[in-house]
Amino acid sequence: MKKLVFISILLAMVVIILGAYTRLTDAGLGCPDWPGCYGHLSLVDTAKHIETSQQHFPERPFEAHKARNEMVHRYFASSLGFLILIIFIVSIWQRNYHRPLKLPFFLLCLVCFQGALGMWTVTLNLLPVVVMGHLLGGFSVLSCLFLLYLRLTPYRMPGGDHRMRRFGKYTILGMVVLTFQIALGGWTSANYAALACTELPLCEGDWYASLDFAGAFSVPHAENYEFGAHDYGQRMTMHMMHRLGALVTFIYLSWLALGLYKAATAKLIKRLCVMLMLVLGLQVILGVSNIVFSLPIAVAVLHNFVAACLLLVLITLSYTLYRKT
Repeated sequence: MKKLVFISILLAMVVIILGAYTRLTDAGLGCPDWPGCYGHLSLVDTAKHIETSQQHFPERPFEAHKARNEMVHRYFASSLGFLILIIFIVSIWQRNYHRPLKLPFFLLCLVCFQGALGMWTVTLNLLPVVVMGHLLGGFSVLSCLFLLYLRLTPYRMPGGDHRMRRFGKYTILGMVVLTFQIALGGWTSANYAALACTELPLCEGDWYASLDFAGAFSVPHAENYEFGAHDYGQRMTMHMMHRLGALVTFIYLSWLALGLYKAATAKLIKRLCVMLMLVLGLQVILGVSNIVFSLPIAVAVLHNFVAACLLLVLITLSYTLYRKT
C-alpha cells in the first residue's frame, strides 16, 4: 500500500510537470476532442490517418507536436487514475489492518472529477475557470496522496512539547495563502497574461491607469479561449495581482519559517523550516527569471514543480506539528 502511494506521488508530480508543459507549448487543444485525438484513441492511429483524422475537425489543422504533448499528458494522467483506483481497492482489502479508507475514497472521487475537468478543458475550448480548476485539482490530488503517505508512516515526535502545536494553525493558514497564490498563477497562465508585464518590480508605463479588477476576474464570452480573450489592461491586472500575491506569500511564509525555527527544539522541525526557506527562495528566483528571460518553458515548468514542492513541505510541517506528542 505504501509503495503504491509513493509511486503515485511520483507519477502525480510527472503529471503536473506534463500539464504545465502542455499548457506552455499551447498544446491544450492539440487534440480537439476527448478522450481520443481527432477521432482516434491512439496518437499513432491519428498520425497514420491524418487525412481521415482531419475530416473530423476541419477547422483545427493537425499539429503533430501539440497532439503528442497533449496525448502523453493524458496517458500519464490516466495511469495515475488507475493507480489511485488500485489504492482504493487495496485499502478496502486491508481495512482490517487499520488502513485509512476515507482518504483513498476521497482521492478516487477527486481524480474522477479531475478527469472531468480535463475533458471540459478541451470541450469548452480552454475556458479559463476550468483550466485553473484543472491545475488546482492536480495539486489537490498530489497533496492528498502525500497526506495518505504520511498517514501510512507511523511516527510521532518525542518530547511532549505541546506548545509547538499552536504553530499548526499558522502552517494551515500558510497552505491557504499558498493555494490562493497558486490559483492566481493558474488564472494568469490560463489567460495568457504571464508576459503582460515585462519590467520589474512594477509594470511598464502608466500601468496603474489601466488596472481593471472587474474585467480581470471575469470570463468574457468567446468561441475559443486559446491565446486569451481579455484585453491588455485586464491581463496586466492579473499579472500584477499575481506579483502582489507572491509578495504576500513570501512575507508570510518567511515569517512562519523564521518564527517556527526560533521556537522549535526538535531538529526535524528546524530542518523543515530551513527547507521551507530554501524552496521559497528558489521559487522567487524562478518567478523573477520568468520575467527577465521572457518565460522560458523550462523555467516556467520548474516554477510549477517548485510550487508543488513548497506545498508538500508545508503539509509535512503541519502534519508533524499536529502529530507531536
